[in-house]
Amino acid sequence: MAIRKRRYRQGLAAGVATATIAEILIVSPAFATTDEPAPEPPVQQASQPSFAQLGDIVVTARRREERAQDVPIALTVIGGEQLDKTNTYNVGQLTQSAPSVQLLSSNPRNTAITIRGIGASYGLANDGLEQGVGIYVDQVYYARPATATLDFVDLDQIEILRGPQGTLFGKNTTAGALNITTRNASFTPSGTAEVSVGSLGFVQAKATVTGPIVDDVLAGRLSLVSTRRDGTLDNVRIGRDQNDQHSFALRGQLLWTPTEKLTVRAYGDWNRQLLECCTQVFVTAGATLKPLAQQYAALAAGRGYAVPSTNPYDRLVDVDGDIQADQWQAGGSLIVDYDFGDLLFTSISAYREWDWEPANDRDYIGLDIVRQSANPSHQDQTSQEFRLSSVGNNRIDWVGGLYYFNQTVATDGVTEWGRDAAYWLLAAGTPDALLDGYKAFNVSSIETTSYAVFGQATWNVTDRLKVTPGLRYTHEEKTGQYELTVEGGLVTTDATLISRRLGIARPQFYQAEISDGSLSGQVAVSYELAPDILTYVSYARGFKSGGINMAGLPTTAAGLPALTAAEVRPEAVTTWELGLKTQFFDRRITANLAAYSTEIEDFQANVVDAGPGALRGYLANVELVEIKGVELDLNARPTEAIDLYANVAWTDGEYTSFKNGPCPLELVGTSTAACDLSGKDLPGVSPWAFAVGGEVHGPGRVLGLNGEVFAGADVSYRSTYNSDAAVSRYTEIEGYGLLNLRAGFRSDAGWDAFVWVKNALDEDYLQFVSVQTGNSGLVIGNPGDERTVGFTLRATY
Repeated sequence: MAIRKRRYRQGLAAGVATATIAEILIVSPAFATTDEPAPEPPVQQASQPSFAQLGDIVVTARRREERAQDVPIALTVIGGEQLDKTNTYNVGQLTQSAPSVQLLSSNPRNTAITIRGIGASYGLANDGLEQGVGIYVDQVYYARPATATLDFVDLDQIEILRGPQGTLFGKNTTAGALNITTRNASFTPSGTAEVSVGSLGFVQAKATVTGPIVDDVLAGRLSLVSTRRDGTLDNVRIGRDQNDQHSFALRGQLLWTPTEKLTVRAYGDWNRQLLECCTQVFVTAGATLKPLAQQYAALAAGRGYAVPSTNPYDRLVDVDGDIQADQWQAGGSLIVDYDFGDLLFTSISAYREWDWEPANDRDYIGLDIVRQSANPSHQDQTSQEFRLSSVGNNRIDWVGGLYYFNQTVATDGVTEWGRDAAYWLLAAGTPDALLDGYKAFNVSSIETTSYAVFGQATWNVTDRLKVTPGLRYTHEEKTGQYELTVEGGLVTTDATLISRRLGIARPQFYQAEISDGSLSGQVAVSYELAPDILTYVSYARGFKSGGINMAGLPTTAAGLPALTAAEVRPEAVTTWELGLKTQFFDRRITANLAAYSTEIEDFQANVVDAGPGALRGYLANVELVEIKGVELDLNARPTEAIDLYANVAWTDGEYTSFKNGPCPLELVGTSTAACDLSGKDLPGVSPWAFAVGGEVHGPGRVLGLNGEVFAGADVSYRSTYNSDAAVSRYTEIEGYGLLNLRAGFRSDAGWDAFVWVKNALDEDYLQFVSVQTGNSGLVIGNPGDERTVGFTLRATY
């Protein structure tokens, strides 16, 4: 077993709906910023609408009823009941319902989330790089992408905002945002308990209780989720499954309403994952431009080694080192709303921490090449936001505010090479002892501080015409320090051998700091052509903050850090969007269409040096990236017994100008070289993606109880896309489609029981592929889950 080192502290009913960013600002009180006042806390948790949300959502966030279809700019809303029905409990599974969202993850720290194909780099994580997709939970920004791998806890809904959201959401949302809202505490006592069991030893338990602590003054809510599942890969060397699931999450909330004007919400959460994860399987061995003796087939044969299977869907591995992917996350927030009558004041204070405790056998095979590679990290963040907004019906509705954010990330890592490293990574004839036991210790820290002022207004020119401009100015400062030291390996005075070893890892130290400001903005114009037909056009300009390379730098000819590569310029994103929102047949059908075009200047890319034995990832800027697409969202309820939905996305993205890019595997030779990737497809982008599904339901009787029987199906598809920044032909993930099924009974007595099947056709597909360190030609990856079957029982009171 792996020796775990931990610093853990003690301690579709609401289906897929098409909405708009303005809906986010109107529908829910749980958003990072909004131009509308937060609604009064409900006396009782409102029930979710039926399976197909038709877009006819009535909201009262501005203290008047308002239809969501009347506001512009596209997003997708997925309700908590939909998540429960489809047994969707993390972002990776969410992508099957939301084709515009993609998640690539080799482990929690190395997680990339994209919306419309942009928002993240591909490669090893770098603490100095920010994400372009913001994750918000109850109005609080979560800075680390590992958040996306944690289980959902008591969610009310998820809003997926597409396109730059910098004016109101601010902090690094150039691609969009996932805005997650949990359910409110209630003064009416209620509770829910749920247990699911399924294939691979899957067991998940959920429980929630809410009610008054002091009548009409103080209410509470407490929720927990525990998930366990056996590993999906079989390690034939140690006789144990790996890549398992083992997590626990707890979330609490207090709601205090001392007066009609003052509402205070306090949130606290604690999340833990203890995983024997994340290894990868053999996918293929590609031919490079290296001599045959330095390519995978010859190297493996020279050591008499063969992988347990060359078929990734046999799910066999033989890594010989410890693996673990343990993480801990906790935090608290306080949200205060005070209603002055004509104005609403909101304060959001938050503090969060994240610990990452990994162990990796980074070569992913049974040879002793990279014996260990781990970068334990600790992150903490503090944020404060003040908002002031207009209330009621006005010719001009407005919101303005101030925002502060501070984050520190400290990493103390080690990489150790083994007895096969010199043979695998260096020139023929190099003694094995040269790298056997050679260790590199990397210690880094980075602090980010940002300040912002923002404002947005909606000018109601007429009953049909509305103009919404907004601006946000952000000033950000970053300071970082990185140090790498080495020890171990063969004791030698041979200059050639020493030079070879330093090519693997060379001591270096550097410091860097950046300070810059950026002005983000947007303007949207909407016009109601006729009742239930709205058209709009919008322009948005956003920025993703500059970065500092925090994983080491390429070296100069003299062996010194190339300090010119320490800083990475900010990303500038410009998006034009044209949309149409419609409803027909007494609003039984909602059809929303959006077309967009985005340009990204100085796109931030996380690339890997292609030199012999090079193991270091570093950040760089791509001159220009362009992406365009069309999205169609349909929801229909042809009868009271049938609900249907379809979400379709066509996306075309490319490196428009990337003259100094990393070479794809097939062009890697014995010396470092840059390749012109201009005109190549952008990684992580499926040209076509869709999700379609529905549910049939009607009155029924089971075990003498009245209720509703139902059956549902969900189909998702993604066309072929590339999983590597260098867009090698060997790292393409073939298109695939998944079918999920469910059927069950909802009792009028307050309990549900249903069976579910995920990947019902047992489709073979890959979730992620990457190139093995050292560029031998080996490509490894993570196969998607095979067919799983389960049963869920849920009771409410």
